[in-house]
Amino acid sequence: MQQASHILATGEMKRRSLDRELDPATSRVALYPDHYPDHHPDHHPEHTHTHINPPTVRIEATEKSSPQTMASHVKTKATRRGLLQNPTQWLFENQIGVSLNLILALFFIHAVSPQQRSFTSKFFTLSGYNPATGKYGVTRDDVYFVGFCVVLFSGIRAGLMKYVLAPFARFWGLSNKKCITRFSEQGWMFMYNAVFWSLGMRMYLTSAYALNMEELWTEWPRREMEGLMKGYILAQLAYWTQQVLVVNLEARRQDYWQMIAHHCATIILITTAYAYHYTRVSNLILVLMDIIELIFPLAKCLKYLGFTTICDVIFGIFMVTWLITRHVFYLMTCWSVYYDLARLVPTQCYKGPGDNLQGPSSIPEGQSYLLEPFRNPTGLICMTDGIRIGFLSYLLILQAIMIPWSAAIVRVAIRVVRGDSAEDVRSDDEEEEEEEGEVEKDQKMEFETAQIIEEEVGVDVIDFDAWKRRSGAKQTARSSGASISRHSDRKEFLNRIGCERQID
Repeated sequence: MQQASHILATGEMKRRSLDRELDPATSRVALYPDHYPDHHPDHHPEHTHTHINPPTVRIEATEKSSPQTMASHVKTKATRRGLLQNPTQWLFENQIGVSLNLILALFFIHAVSPQQRSFTSKFFTLSGYNPATGKYGVTRDDVYFVGFCVVLFSGIRAGLMKYVLAPFARFWGLSNKKCITRFSEQGWMFMYNAVFWSLGMRMYLTSAYALNMEELWTEWPRREMEGLMKGYILAQLAYWTQQVLVVNLEARRQDYWQMIAHHCATIILITTAYAYHYTRVSNLILVLMDIIELIFPLAKCLKYLGFTTICDVIFGIFMVTWLITRHVFYLMTCWSVYYDLARLVPTQCYKGPGDNLQGPSSIPEGQSYLLEPFRNPTGLICMTDGIRIGFLSYLLILQAIMIPWSAAIVRVAIRVVRGDSAEDVRSDDEEEEEEEGEVEKDQKMEFETAQIIEEEVGVDVIDFDAWKRRSGAKQTARSSGASISRHSDRKEFLNRIGCERQID
């Protein structure tokens, strides 16, 4: 009692000394339950047992503020801390805002600054237009258009997932957060590929190389192409680049490295084929790939919505389509690279734009000419055995990456034949691990949120005697400062003083 009276008297003296400068109605009491200075006169640092003393009372001069203002300040600090400590998580949570602000800033500069329009227009229009032929060539400015599409796809994807697909999933009865997220992801993939696969398939069926492998290589190098073909190739390049960002922003799946390898190999293939003017074979390969990215997300969405029978039927279609497109037609394309390309395109070089192509010429010495198509789109471009082998090797690497996925598909097919439903074996264990991780994360957040609590109260409302009776037991401490070591004591104290978030 003497100690409690001494503490109360000390607090009262501090408050009176500040009454000249502070408005008592706006004083703020900050309670730090994890740090209690020792006031006992017989206390020695070397003691291993110490009494739990009442919390230190600190009165701070603040402006008049409501709980809403204080909550806003806390949220602002948390946002800044999240951006500095975990920029990946911050970017993931603000994809819509970041994308929208970047795009609006670009169009604002384009509208108000005429002298910058020659530069800003490169982001949202195709470069390399030739008025004489009405076609487009490859230019270094294409990187601006790809970057714009990456930002655009990121914003569209996040917006559709949050405001269209997630509400649709909840409307159909999905309540699990993981299922809603997965449904939204697969729904976006279905919507994107429904557009671009249809576009690519239309371009392929109306072309001269439809079902004719030899036409893939005739008239090489074609320095110019139709605007639709150029936009299609660059948009696909942007999509796969954006997929790499998505894989790294979101929670990692079990096949993370396999997906990274697949996406990076696809980006390298599209970039190389575009620079070396293999646009026809690029169109064919993308059509073969995208049909799977159309059927599989549809099956997954139906699974999440509970249509298991239709899901099993579509999975059967998916399995047959996978084997035909990725292990039959794809290998036929690889054979055409190995056989037709060497037969129809001899070892030689060309130089100049599409309307003034010069060649053929002999292969220069050294290896620097291999990078010339990337540095100078109208410079020297050559076809050699090494280039053919390199292009074929990348295609076969992509085929090797798809083999483990094919094995997983076969395992799912065996399960369906045995009477089970079609499940993505790649995701089952992973989602269980994620749920366990969420539980541990919630427990950790609950513990961490009980560290510092600030509330606007008067000194006289704190009953130190009652608090001391509740926590007067001696506890072991390794340091000289006393602390509350058990979470139950912390929880009882925080609930008693009326913190905003009760701890159960």
